[in-house]
Parts: sequence; C-alpha cells; structure tokens
Amino acid sequence: MNDSKILRWGIMGCARISRRGLVPGILGSRSGRLQAIASRDLTRAQAWAREFTIPRAHGSYEALLADPEIDAVYIPLPNELHLPWVIAAAAQGKHILCEKPLALNDLEARRMVESCAANDVVLMEAFMWRHQPRTLGLRELARSGKIGEPRLIRASFSFPITPGDWRLDLARGGGALWDVGCYGVNTARLFAGREPIRVKSVAHFGETGVDLTLCATLDFGAGLVATIDCSFEQPFCCRYELVGTLGTIEVPDAYLPPVDSPALARVRMLRLDSSPGFGDYRDETLAFEPINQYAAMVDAFAESVAAGALVDPAEDGVAQTRLLGQILADAAQ
Repeated sequence: MNDSKILRWGIMGCARISRRGLVPGILGSRSGRLQAIASRDLTRAQAWAREFTIPRAHGSYEALLADPEIDAVYIPLPNELHLPWVIAAAAQGKHILCEKPLALNDLEARRMVESCAANDVVLMEAFMWRHQPRTLGLRELARSGKIGEPRLIRASFSFPITPGDWRLDLARGGGALWDVGCYGVNTARLFAGREPIRVKSVAHFGETGVDLTLCATLDFGAGLVATIDCSFEQPFCCRYELVGTLGTIEVPDAYLPPVDSPALARVRMLRLDSSPGFGDYRDETLAFEPINQYAAMVDAFAESVAAGALVDPAEDGVAQTRLLGQILADAAQ
C-alpha cells in the first residue's frame, strides 16, 4: 500500500486485548503502522515499545492524542472510560476504533457519534469477528437462500470468570451481556439485517449486581427469532448457528477462530427429494482462509477512513448499545 494511504496508529493503554489483538493486528495489516503506545505508566509504555519496535512511547493518553504523527487511535480501556476518551480523541482529530461495548448506554453512544461527526473523524466499534472471511462468506451464503428462509439464529459465548475481575463491577459496565453476550447480539443483528421488534430476557445476577448468566430472545419479525445466551459461570463456549427452512450452518470457535488453520463451518442441508418430518440430510464442511481477524478489522477500518464513512459490515455501535440496554432492562424486571 502507498505510504500516503497508511494509517499511523496509537494505542491507548497496555491492555491484554492489545497484546493479543490490535498489536499483532496492526503489525499484520496492509494499511496500518503502529506508531505509538501510551500508558499512565511511562516505564510500561517504553517496555512495550521495545518489545514490539514501536517508535514512540507516551506516559499519558493526553500526550498520545496530541502527537501530530498519529492518525488513528485504538481505545481498549475499561467500558466506563470509553465516552471521555472517544470525545477527547475526536477533539484532536483522531479517527477512533473503540473496543466493545462502545458505551454504557445509548445516550453515551449517541454523544460519541455526534462528537466524531462534528470533528469529521470516523468512529467504529471493534467487533473484529465481523471482518473475518468466514463471517462475510456465511452472510452471503445465508442471503443466497441456500438454507431456505431464515427462522432462527442461536449464539452462545461463556467462560468462567476470575473473582475480583473488573468485569464484575456494575459501575464499570460489567456483566456477561456487555462483555461476551454482546457478540451474540451482534451476530443476530448482522445476519438478520435489521433490529428486533421485541425483546425478552432472563438473568442470574450476582452479589455485585452484574448479570452472571443471561438468556435473551429477540424477535426480528417475518418469522425470524434469535436466542442469545452468555455467562461468567459456565464452561467455555463460543459458537453460533444459523437455521433456515432447508438447512443449518453451525459455526464453532465463532468469535475466536484459529489464525494458522482454516476457520470452519458445517452446513447441513435437507435433501429436496427426502420425505417430510425428520427427512434426510447431507453435511458439508466449509473451510475459510486462515487470517488474523484483527488485521482484517484494521484494514476494514482504513477503508472506512478512506471513504469518510463506515463501510459495511462496520458500524458505529449506537443501535447495538441501545439493544443491549433493552435486553438488560428486561432481565432486571
């Protein structure tokens, strides 16, 4: 890629997700250059800069945002810090990739979007899974009608959380829905291609007030329903399934596909000449190009910056945040 089209990135914070996600993602992208890393602890930022050969290390987020050689920033900070730092980054003219969930509520999300629009910068919520070749391929497959009329989207994402984790703090935007259930909600919205008309949910809330396990049903109308479950108190699970009148698509390792081997999906189709009832099915395994999904997201973000607006399947997160709030509110009733 021509250097004039390269985005120079700064990362705000030395978070775990940066180490396993955006640092290798930017380094492995076609469009990005990792220019700077910031931490409130300058020594830590300098250590990361040495480890990953990053040209600049800043001892504050303000210093990174004031850096004239940064075009875009990634914000991996805890949920309650997204609003102030998105607004601060927009004021400095930086394009922003913000970790999910974008905000604590849709009012915050709208303020972020309005601030970015006023400063003519792009804001994108960091749902890396949307930019996998597998996701894009399966969306086209589902749209083609191969599995018939869409009837059900199932999504599950769970893992047992460590006591004392900040995601158990209600004031910081904790809870299973905000952390992992948001992926299932995002899956349902992407494949439905619209927002639900009704929401029903139930949850088990822990001592700190956050949802530890939550199940939601989303009615998208026209016969399409989605079921979402997520948990901080169940064994690891990460999958989704698309069900139509003629077949199903099962997706393992849904949001964490392998980087060095093909991402798989299993398609089960009803044989058209089979009898009704249980019928006769044929199975096919689809293999998609192994790719670093974070690098794919970085390149997709660059396309949106070049276009001056978000390019499908990217989104700003307002509708997503609004729906998450509706689901949690229904579960709390």
